[in-house]
Amino acid sequence: MSSKKLQGAELSLSSPEQQAKINEVRKLIGPAVDKFPAMCSDASVLRFLRARNWHTKRAAKMLKETLIWRLEYKPEMIRWDDIAQQAETGKVYKANYFDKYGRTVLVMRPGIPNPHSVEKQMRYLVYCMENAILDLKSGQERMVWLIDFEGWNMSSISVKVTRETARVLQDRYPERLGLAIFYNPPKVFESFWILVKPFLEKRTYKKVRFVYPNDVHTQKVMEDLFDMEKLESSFGGKCTQGFEYVAYSKRMKEGDKKMSEFVKSGVPLPSDQYVTAETRESSAGDNGFDLSEDGLSSTDETTSNLESSDIETEDLQMSCKDEVKVDTSAAKEIKQSE
Repeated sequence: MSSKKLQGAELSLSSPEQQAKINEVRKLIGPAVDKFPAMCSDASVLRFLRARNWHTKRAAKMLKETLIWRLEYKPEMIRWDDIAQQAETGKVYKANYFDKYGRTVLVMRPGIPNPHSVEKQMRYLVYCMENAILDLKSGQERMVWLIDFEGWNMSSISVKVTRETARVLQDRYPERLGLAIFYNPPKVFESFWILVKPFLEKRTYKKVRFVYPNDVHTQKVMEDLFDMEKLESSFGGKCTQGFEYVAYSKRMKEGDKKMSEFVKSGVPLPSDQYVTAETRESSAGDNGFDLSEDGLSSTDETTSNLESSDIETEDLQMSCKDEVKVDTSAAKEIKQSE
């Protein structure tokens, strides 16, 4: 199926077509694919393709930039002792329960003040994302965010933190969000939401659901997604046990051990080891978008903005004459090939 459709048509790729796109992205990345099997598995490449509307050059560019970021930032090497202080408030944490689909749940409480710098907040967010992704089961690649607006007001706003959070989540962890639930946001949040939306890709904000405890229709979202016995009472559930730092610290240290074992193994994440039929169907069925005559979404602001920085195939080839190692020198090597 050609990717060029009349505007208003829906793009849906079959499994063979998806695999062809995956192979093309790998070809564009070049020899470094063999050096980073965990980031270049079929499931991982599929996420970058979905995030860039199946445009192979832009997906390859995004993946390449993420490889460089991971080499320099080393997110998989962040450990609990590095960020424990940032976790004390319970502003962001991984829940000890899953939704009914087995997805990891991240809880966020934007109404809680955060005294730490933006850089430290982002480092802790990256740690939480790495830990949450590691918990995803084979064939399950997305998570749920529960955002509790208790105590939130206009003074809670930080445009810089919001912008950086959106950038990290969308650019470094594409297609990891299954659903974001905004629980009981105040009326004044509507104005802030208008301000925030330009920072988000259309695919991201379409996954947001507003839920209010006094609205039986929206509250049903929680009942359909969660075991109400395990769900925290702050989200309408029956579990009265809230965030406990000591217990959470113990869980995260166990997660650090699991992460260390994974890093040593060099294999793809459990959620990336296999591309199941369900994953492929989700890729095809969850990706309808309007296409202009050049095959690019006329409504996807991010893709449109990349138009001016499009790159040719030769620009994406990575020079791997020497063995690429996971350190800063490897990142420089990739950059020098651009």
